[in-house]
Amino acid sequence: MLNTKITKWVLGLAGLVLSFSLWAAPVNVNQADAQKIASSLNGVGMVKAQAIVEYREQHGDFKSLDDLGKVKGIGPKTLENNADDIKLEGNLP
Repeated sequence: MLNTKITKWVLGLAGLVLSFSLWAAPVNVNQADAQKIASSLNGVGMVKAQAIVEYREQHGDFKSLDDLGKVKGIGPKTLENNADDIKLEGNLP
């Protein structure tokens, strides 16, 4: 009985952690650093986030989601999954 309660607790905690990791937050990819981008967008870790920052530094600000799609590792699915949270202008916390 105790084992069942522990199992349910662990599964509940795992579900909670997973739900937070799948939650995106708005981020201005023209202003944010790699850490902020990685922590804000689903499916974008530090390597992809750093690629976004480096591309922006070399080519200037992104004007559209299509521009962001030019970054290596950022494909249509990533853009689709994060479209509502990718901001190109305006100040965000």
